[in-house]
This record gives sequence, structure tokens and C-alpha cells, in this order.
Amino acid sequence: MPISLCLKCNNIYNFISPQMKKTILTMAAVALFTACADAADTKGNVSFSGELSGLKDTLIVMTPTGERSIKKDTVLTKDGKFQFTVNVNEPTLIYAYTPGTIRHTENIGFEAIAVPGEKAVMTGDVSKAYYFSGSKFYLEYNEADRTYSNAMKPLNDLVESLNKRMQSGESQETLQKEYSEKAPAIQKQATEAIVDFIAKHPDSEGAAAFIPMLGDLATMKKAAASLSEKVRNGRMHNYYQKAIDGIEAREKAEAEAGKKQAAGVVAPDFTLNDINSKPLSLASFKGKYVLLDFWGTWCIWCVRGIPKMKEYYNKYKDKFEILSIDCNESMDKWKAGVKKHELPWLNVYQPSDGAVQTTQLYGIQGFPTKILVGPDGKIVKTVVGEDPAFYTFLDETFGK
Repeated sequence: MPISLCLKCNNIYNFISPQMKKTILTMAAVALFTACADAADTKGNVSFSGELSGLKDTLIVMTPTGERSIKKDTVLTKDGKFQFTVNVNEPTLIYAYTPGTIRHTENIGFEAIAVPGEKAVMTGDVSKAYYFSGSKFYLEYNEADRTYSNAMKPLNDLVESLNKRMQSGESQETLQKEYSEKAPAIQKQATEAIVDFIAKHPDSEGAAAFIPMLGDLATMKKAAASLSEKVRNGRMHNYYQKAIDGIEAREKAEAEAGKKQAAGVVAPDFTLNDINSKPLSLASFKGKYVLLDFWGTWCIWCVRGIPKMKEYYNKYKDKFEILSIDCNESMDKWKAGVKKHELPWLNVYQPSDGAVQTTQLYGIQGFPTKILVGPDGKIVKTVVGEDPAFYTFLDETFGK
């Protein structure tokens, strides 16, 4: 089964720094792996040790070993002290979190780049700031990390402030507007500081490790070009180039999705089986408004958005229908989810091996994605994520 992350799940996601986003996406992926953790490897080619205040007695160290697989090792800690090794073939981002973090009951742990043959020593506070020393690479990495952390602090402070205000009950829409007004300038200044650091340290492999954190394709390419030939052609090349290639592929896919999901485009017809295993086609809704809701029970924000969806379905169910299309999970989990959440609208299942793949037909890039199709069979509007503006749009469309 392909991994599908809850990308763009919620606009508050946009309040998050690139490093925090990386952690969230990684944890979403980790949740899909159910294998038990093994004892920590004692013969790895990268050594990690140190003392971090705030750690608990157990860490689960997760090392990506392929496109869709992660090796888990259990590491015992005492008084914040830890030691473990990992085996990697090339520079790889690893993740060390407490079992509670993986269960989403707390947020304790760290991430670090593992480079073959190197030794990392970590000190500091796991929840505030931690530092790297050890071999030459990690000394360089620490210097770049300090620059990155200092550059990102104003944006992280803004994020923290907005999240606290959201928890206090302020409107998400208002906070999103404030973020959109303030964040770009702060982000631009931070990015310039990081790019400047990389340009001034062209021989630093540690600096090269931060290219994927820049996010913007043109900026990443500019930073990569400023590296010395030795570093560009060295062991860090694949590490940052994968990020560049990934963003290029994503931007291409999003451009294609934009064409498929644009207002006025005829919505591609499809037929999928409903909860009673009876075929249901989009064409059967001709002459009516129908909301295509691409979701899955594995998507946190899809599930969190259900109460609001129910509210608006009950409010306007005489004016439009909802057709939820479950993606990227087993039929049993889908049926259990429909029953558990008591979904009152129509539900169909998209098998991963089906001849027709609606996610491809509609260029779905994130979940949830909601596409309103008009009575004429043409797309009216597409919204990615659980966005309050979507419900404002429904009021404007059907509340007349």
C-alpha cells in the first residue's frame, strides 16, 4: 500500500517552521509502520552518544532503510544519557522519539543526520536546544545548526504565539490571516541568513545538510551552487539533491493537479462501490451539486473535520450531496471508520489496485481534498486541507 501523508491537512500546519514540518511528516509516516522495535544495533557505522535533559528512560530510534521502510531500535537511557549506533549507506536523517511521542501522547525526542563513519556527541535540552560535537562533520553541522536555529527563532516565536492564541479560542481564520501577513517577511530574512551562511562556508558538509530545509526550489539550487566542487561531488550530494528532485516533482504534480482541479473543468466520471458493495457513479449526480471528499481514516485532519462536515451537511443537505471517497487503506478499516464516525452521506471505496484511480483522475496531492462539482458536471471549487474558508464558501453558495 502506498504511503499517503496528511499533507496540507490543516491551515494551522502553515504556522509551522520547515524543521517542525519535517518532524510532523516523518511522524505521520512512522505511524504507518507497525513492526516492533529491536534492540539497538551495537555494530553500526555511525555512533551517537550524549546527555540531554528532558529525556525519559526509553527512545525508539528510527532509521529509514528504503523508500517505504523504517528500522526501529530500542535504546535505554539513564539520567538523560544515551548511546547507540545506526547503520546507513549514505547520509540519512534519523529520528529518536519516546514511545509516548509515537503514540501521540507527548512530544519528546530529536532528529539528526547520520553520516557513515562519523561520531556525534549531543548535549543540551531535548525540548529547547541541543548541540552537536564529536567528529569534524558534526562540528560543522553544529555551527550550521546554530545559524539555522537563530535565523528561525522569530518565525518559531510567531508560530508559538499564534498557536497559544488559537488554543485560547481565537478564530483560526483570523490567525491564519495574521500569519500570512507577517510570516513571509520573517521567512525571507531567515532564508537569506541560511543561504548566506552556506555561501560563506562552501567547504562545509554540515552546511550542505541544511539545503533541504530551505524549501524553495530556486533557493535550494542557489545554495547548492555555492558549495565547493568537492562538497557538491561528495557524499552530501545525494542528500540534498533528493530534496531538490522531490520538490521539482511535487511542483510538477501540483501544476498538473491545478489543471485537473480548476474551476470550469469537467469532472472526470468514475464508478466505485458504496458501503453495500453497489456501484455508484459520479454521472448519477448530474443535475445536482455534489461534494467529492477525498479522505481516509488514517488522516488526522480528515477525521477532525467530520463534525464540521456533518454540521454543514445537515444545514444544506437539500441543496448538495456529499460523496466521500476513501483512499489508501483496507476495505475493512474504511467500513469500520464509516460506522465509527456515523457518516450520514454517501461513501465509496477506492481500492489501491482498482482499474480506475480517482486520486490520479483528480490529481490529489493532499488529504483531505474537497471538490465541489456543479449540476453541469463541472468543477466549481477545490479546497485542500481542513480550511475554515471552505465552510464560508458553502454559506456563500448555498445560504442565499
